[in-house]
Amino acid sequence: MAVSSKIQSAMERGSWIRRMFEEGAALKARLGPENVFDLSLGNPVMEPPEEFLAGLRRLAETPVPGMHRYMPNAGYPETRAAVAAALSGGTGLAVTGDEVVMTCGAGGALNVVMKTLLDPGDEVVIFAPYFVEYFFYADNHGGTCRVVEPGEGFLPDMNSLERALGERTRIVLINSPNNPTGVVYPRIVLDGIVDAIRGAQRRHGREIFLVSDEPYRRIIYDGLAYPDVFTSFEQGIVATSHSKDLGLPGERIGHIAVHPGYAGRSELVDGLVFSNRVLGFVNAPALMQRLIADLQGATVDVALYEAKRDFMWERLRDLGYEAVRPQGAFYLFPRSPIEDDVRFTELLRDRGVLVVPGRGFGIPGHFRISYCVDDATLEGSLGGFADALSAL
Repeated sequence: MAVSSKIQSAMERGSWIRRMFEEGAALKARLGPENVFDLSLGNPVMEPPEEFLAGLRRLAETPVPGMHRYMPNAGYPETRAAVAAALSGGTGLAVTGDEVVMTCGAGGALNVVMKTLLDPGDEVVIFAPYFVEYFFYADNHGGTCRVVEPGEGFLPDMNSLERALGERTRIVLINSPNNPTGVVYPRIVLDGIVDAIRGAQRRHGREIFLVSDEPYRRIIYDGLAYPDVFTSFEQGIVATSHSKDLGLPGERIGHIAVHPGYAGRSELVDGLVFSNRVLGFVNAPALMQRLIADLQGATVDVALYEAKRDFMWERLRDLGYEAVRPQGAFYLFPRSPIEDDVRFTELLRDRGVLVVPGRGFGIPGHFRISYCVDDATLEGSLGGFADALSAL
């Protein structure tokens, strides 16, 4: 066998998201793309904002000498400073470029953080429903994941969190706005998580870091304010990307930020820079770093995503589906009308609608819809949603 037994096992347990996306490609080839409504992958349909395109044209027409060469592994100083200034404005803290490391997207950022912090056997506490790649990221660096079950409204159950925090806990990893639910953790929940971490640190005598995976941070609805981890906890680390807020998932540009008040921040940042290098990322893409330095205040038109959220949530509710109303990101996580969520996604697939089973996110009995697609796909999917219910 060419593939190791470990990777073979991981592939079999791998992402339902990609599995459904690949099924969609086959379905389109068989039925024709106009008859398939693919809501499986969080691949934004919106193009980057005009500021990005203008910057790209400017660099192409008047290239900066040496702009494709190596730079410091942490990234260009001016880009790190721009990110830090945006963080300072959002948190009220004096973040500097010295607390920022540019990365190859949020996935790269999380791998860099875990390599830096985890010893073999250490644990990462995650909250269901979760992004399944977290398990593989932790395993990459000798760690394991412990899962906290959700309470009402998919918010963390604090009793489950207390049980999950053990003597090997090193990281508590949150994702808000959440993939797949779109739920935003309010300040009271964030403060409760921090209180639980502080208690576990006292009990077990070791540092625990709160890592916030927040690529959807700027895609937030209903006028909500985003509760920042830095304002709650000095052992906070942010891992994020511009995949969603600037519509650049294929460009793999993101960053890590360390709380400026953390006493060990210099050593931690040094470790992050080293890990960024030896993992083979070396540095974040040079061209993207130059571009996003001037785009820290720019986003895609979030109001368009909010309109898509309203359309799908209201139409599915009218059909008889139950779902928590998302507060951010671009996903819905309805309850499956039958207990077997995989079987229900197959019923939808047979009607040309592709979604992801909830068990792929650790919550069977639900399914995920990605509504970051064109309006025609959303509208065209409704017939399949209605027919699947009728078939039951």
